[in-house]
Amino acid sequence: MGEVRRATEADAAELVRLRGVFLGEIASPEPAADEWRGVTFEVLQTRLAAPDPTMVAFVVDRVDRPGALAACAVGAVDCRLGGPDDPTSEHGYVFNVVTDPDQRRRGYSRLCMTALLDWYCDRGIRTVDLRACPNGEPLYHSLGFVRTTYPAMRLRLAASEA
Repeated sequence: MGEVRRATEADAAELVRLRGVFLGEIASPEPAADEWRGVTFEVLQTRLAAPDPTMVAFVVDRVDRPGALAACAVGAVDCRLGGPDDPTSEHGYVFNVVTDPDQRRRGYSRLCMTALLDWYCDRGIRTVDLRACPNGEPLYHSLGFVRTTYPAMRLRLAASEA
């Protein structure tokens, strides 16, 4: 089994590639527009290099391709208002948990997720949310995630022209 490590800004291109793999599986086929790739690359480079980051990624390197990643889990810290279940203002949000198709069933996503959850614990974060695709649900259940009663909703706002 591979070893998990915390990603650096040098991993940004591979993290973008893996995001494309993820998006291709949930959007099928991968979205054709590439504008997101450049923006995502810049965000990852900046946020992963921050001295006290609020976004991190944990990765497993491919052994057959130096410089390439086999898997990743990316997470961020969100500032929210506290409530009765969690009075703190910081919550974790997990996204982009993906393993290259030919590297699956080796425990890489579990390694990345466990490292990410440990990072959240070290920061004192008590609540971690994610949205799970059906293939990921068994992993997340095994790590203690449960379904919530709050349905997600989304509104897409038009970009302003400055």
